[in-house]
Amino acid sequence: MTTSENVVEVRELRKTYGEMVAVDGVSFDLHRGETFALLGPNGAGKSTTIEILEGYRDRTSGDVRVLGADPQKGGLDWKARLGIVLQSTGEVGAVTVREQLAHFAALYPNPRDVDEVIAAVGLEQKAGSLIRKLSGGQRRRVDVAVGIIGRPELLFLDEPTTGFDPEARRSFWALVRQLQSEGTTILLTTHYLDEAAQLGDRAGVIAGGRLIDIAPIGQLGGADARIPIVRWREAREVREQRTDAPGAFVASLIDRLGPEPEALEVIRPSLEDVYLDLVGREHVDDLAQPETATEAAR
Repeated sequence: MTTSENVVEVRELRKTYGEMVAVDGVSFDLHRGETFALLGPNGAGKSTTIEILEGYRDRTSGDVRVLGADPQKGGLDWKARLGIVLQSTGEVGAVTVREQLAHFAALYPNPRDVDEVIAAVGLEQKAGSLIRKLSGGQRRRVDVAVGIIGRPELLFLDEPTTGFDPEARRSFWALVRQLQSEGTTILLTTHYLDEAAQLGDRAGVIAGGRLIDIAPIGQLGGADARIPIVRWREAREVREQRTDAPGAFVASLIDRLGPEPEALEVIRPSLEDVYLDLVGREHVDDLAQPETATEAAR
């Protein structure tokens, strides 16, 4: 259940590399128990922002508090309260899935049961397999398992379902909903807008290093962005009209053009439509491509 308590507070966050500005004055709060989706095209600054909150990257200026602490100064006790699923991880040694999770579980004061977590990420049949012999999607599930093994208060999920097939993604969503029901606060970055819509309570859209909108998922972009569009063809030209009363507008078209206006359709803007209007259509090719930390820093 979301409360008014802020788990994350970000004020005028800025990160520069020489003259290049990666994050430019970003401000937002993350409330206890909510899932906040940070959306944006490749290179927008999402991963840079996340890495600053995790304590992996220092900020240039601004104020940041995560679980009451400055991430640049967070100690081991503070880090034990976080769960982190990075976009990618390094090579692993000759260990099995169960051995890897047992190792990380031993680092936390109140870890989840190892076999319970293995089952939750769908790796029961691979529990005794060497991680280096797993497929890319299976390794990604191990990353998620490591991120949740310590029962984190705050969980960072940076492109968590990259490499998952549709069935695995649905299973992952069920796992996230379980974590939500337990009160885990989650900060999610994803290019899959259906994932954000399914899991997010609120979303922020970042582009060019700036936060251009922040709202509950169903209100992103404002009311005008969700006004239905009536589209039809007339005199060999495709026309469209935004209207709060699409039924009445269609009736007027029928009165003028006859009972079957050509190519008539009524479109209710989806989250993808709203997102594209916010960031610009030039980023359409970025929707299903994972952002790397290097790209985010450019």
